[in-house]
Amino acid sequence: MCRSNRVVLAALVLWVSGLAGCQDLAPHHLEELFRPSTELSEIVGFLAGLGTTFAAFPDLMAMLKRRSSEGMNPRMGAIMGAFQILWIYYGMLIASRPVIIWNVIAVFINFLAVGAYAYFLRKEKEKSL
Repeated sequence: MCRSNRVVLAALVLWVSGLAGCQDLAPHHLEELFRPSTELSEIVGFLAGLGTTFAAFPDLMAMLKRRSSEGMNPRMGAIMGAFQILWIYYGMLIASRPVIIWNVIAVFINFLAVGAYAYFLRKEKEKSL
């Protein structure tokens, strides 16, 4: 098992064991996520999340443009993605729509970048053989 898979697995095991062992870690008041009103704190949260969510996007676009894995560190994307999953859970605990939405998008971008890295790395190894 590669190192990044072990890190993700360890994070998931900790998350699941936390859910199983403590009632306070279970999300409460999830119905608040679907209320129609928007508060100022949520608007600020959405704006702040916009910048941090798309931080990995330029690297992904550059990698796709040059069709090469050069300059990309997949561990960074995998680690960020794993911890953003914890941010999603935290957002559910505090019933914060901005935290949940932006981190779902960020997880998708980070794991897409890791997947693109793996794809281009495999293609580069096939060319060199």
